[in-house]
Amino acid sequence: MKNPMETPPPLTEHDAFLVRLGRLCIDGFEGARALSGLLLRTLWFTFRGSRPKGATAHEAFEIGNKSLGFLALTMGFIGMILVYQSAVQLGRLVPDYTMVGANYGELLVRELGPTIGALMLATRVGAGMAAELASMVVTEQVDALRLCAADPVDFLVVPRFLASLFMTLMVVVLSSAFAYATGAVTAFIAFDVRFDVFANLSLIDFGDVVTGLAKCVAYGAAIPICSCHCGLEAYGGSAGVGRATTAAVVLSSLAIIVLNFFISAGAFLLGL
Repeated sequence: MKNPMETPPPLTEHDAFLVRLGRLCIDGFEGARALSGLLLRTLWFTFRGSRPKGATAHEAFEIGNKSLGFLALTMGFIGMILVYQSAVQLGRLVPDYTMVGANYGELLVRELGPTIGALMLATRVGAGMAAELASMVVTEQVDALRLCAADPVDFLVVPRFLASLFMTLMVVVLSSAFAYATGAVTAFIAFDVRFDVFANLSLIDFGDVVTGLAKCVAYGAAIPICSCHCGLEAYGGSAGVGRATTAAVVLSSLAIIVLNFFISAGAFLLGL
């Protein structure tokens, strides 16, 4: 008869790998369930909540106005790099730069503008949301809200969610326009492409615009949900705030990349 107090044999390398893989899958499932639950609660309080007046406008200013300069500068330099590199590669095959602006415009509207802009926005806005909410959690301010019969999702998450939905779209559109302008300047200086030739929007169709706008809205929803989730799950004092901030940037960036894949695949299947 086997002794129940007997020490079990050590795991083999294969078994240890399966254990780690199982824990990773369970953690991923639990994280997805928590995120979906927070999203559903946020949508519920969006229509049924009683958040403080002016909270959404304040968050919109924090997300949009204070991020516009950072995004415009980043997107401007990225636009210059892409136009220069694409024109160099094109010149090695066909010495004709008349379609550089058209191809760059389609890429900017459909893919580059929404995705790169959202990734840059996640590094600033997502980290700020997570740090602010995590600080409130570790200092027990969130518990004080619950004692006052106020739901933290209604008071803290919903204003950031609504503001991000609108301001992500606005900031990405404006920064993408700036990126297109810097690309035009680069093409004119480096390759003598006139501005009227570069400003060719013939390749941009309705599907490109719809796909780009859908990505902006999806990213605008993903950033506050992921960031606020990391902030509300913080623990352990100031070290927990640091962990929550790092997790918010990583999770928001991952969500943007995953959403980019599914939206692009959906647009392809729909023929957009």
